[in-house]
Amino acid sequence: MIKRIPIDALKQGMYISDLNAEWIPHSNLKKRGVIRNEEVVEKIKQFGITEVYIDTSLGGDTQDSMTAAEVDAQNEQALLAAGEMAPIMKPTIGLNDELNAAAKVHTEALGLITNLIGDVRDKKPIKLDAFEEVADGMLDSVLRNHNALTCLGRIREKDSYLMEHSVNLAVLMTVFGKSLKLDKETMQHVAIGAMLHDIGKIMIPDEVLHKPDKLTAKEFDVIKQHASYSKELLEQTEGMPALAVTVAAQHHEKMDGSGYPLGLCGHQISPFGRMAAVVDVYDAITADRVYHKGIPPAGALKKLLEWSNHLDPSLVRHFIRSVGIYPVGSLVLLESARLAVVIEANDFDQRLPRVKVVYHTKFRTFVKVEELDLAKPSCQDRIEKAVDPASYKIRVGDFL
Repeated sequence: MIKRIPIDALKQGMYISDLNAEWIPHSNLKKRGVIRNEEVVEKIKQFGITEVYIDTSLGGDTQDSMTAAEVDAQNEQALLAAGEMAPIMKPTIGLNDELNAAAKVHTEALGLITNLIGDVRDKKPIKLDAFEEVADGMLDSVLRNHNALTCLGRIREKDSYLMEHSVNLAVLMTVFGKSLKLDKETMQHVAIGAMLHDIGKIMIPDEVLHKPDKLTAKEFDVIKQHASYSKELLEQTEGMPALAVTVAAQHHEKMDGSGYPLGLCGHQISPFGRMAAVVDVYDAITADRVYHKGIPPAGALKKLLEWSNHLDPSLVRHFIRSVGIYPVGSLVLLESARLAVVIEANDFDQRLPRVKVVYHTKFRTFVKVEELDLAKPSCQDRIEKAVDPASYKIRVGDFL
C-alpha cells in the first residue's frame, strides 16, 4: 500500500516510492528506494522535504500516515470546492479574437529573454525599456482575454525551459495580478520581475544546472544561489522597479521557512514573493524537464493544495480561481467516455468550460473534432475528471 507520511516518521527499512518534492526546483534526488540508514533521512530533511510517500509492501509501515487514495480524495475535494466558486475574471473579447495578438507578444517575450541570456553572459546591461514594453503588451492581452496567453504557455519544448518558464511566469503573474485587482503599474513591475526572476541561473555552472543525475547537497547549495544572483543583477540595473527585484529575490522562499536564499517564513515574505512562489511551482511542475515529467494542469493544482504548508494557502486558492480548475490546455474525460481539450473557461462556472472533443476512450480512437459548450442547456455531457494526455499519446497543443 502507498502511504504519505511526515518526514519525522520515516525510518530505516522503509521504502520511499515518491519524495513528494516536485515543489523543490531541481529536486532530482533518487525518487525511490529503501532507507538504509538514518543519515539518508537527515539528508532528505536538508532539502526541505516534510512529507514522503512510502510503499508498505516493499518496506516498513507506520500508523502515522494517510493512504495515497485518501490524500488524492482530499485534494480532489479541495479542488472541487474551489470549482464551486465563480471565476474571478471575465474576458472582454473571445479567445480566437485575441490569439494572434497574444502570439505576437509571446514571441516577442521569448525573443527578449533569449537575447537577454546572451547579453548577460557578455556582461551587457539589461535593457529595461524593452521589458517594460513587452510587459505592457502582456498586460493589455491579459486584460482583453487572459486565456489566450495562458493557452500558448501550454505549448513548449523541454530544451527551451529557461526562456519559456520565464515568459510563462510573467503571464501567470499578470493573470494572478488581474484577479487580485492590482493597478496597472504594479502589474507591469510584477511581470518584469517574473520575466527576469531566473536570470541568475546564467551564473550557475552548466554541469550543475543541467545535471541529469541526482544533485549532491553541495551542488544544490550552488543551485540555490541563483535567486541571489538574480537579485544582484536586477539591483544593478538602472531604473529597475523595487517590486521587480522583490519578485526575483523571493520566488523560492516558502511560508514554512524551507525555501531559499534567506529561509524567510510567513509574513517575512512579501505578498508578491508569495504570489511568485505559487506560480513558479505551478509552472515548473507542469513542464517536462530533464529530470521531471510534467504534471497535467488539474493535477498540478491539486499538488498546490497538498503543499499549502509550503505556500500561502489563501493565495493558492485564489490562483486556482484565476486559472480555473480545468485550465485552458487541460485534457478531461467526459461522462460520455470521450476525451476533450479545454479551450476556454466559462465566465460563470469553472466546472463548465468550452471544450474540443478529440478522442473516444471506449473505442480507443481519435474522433472528428467537435466543440462543446458544457454550459449550454442543450449539452448533456459533463466532465468526470482531468486526465494525463501522455496516457493517451495526445498532444493537446495540436487542438489549441
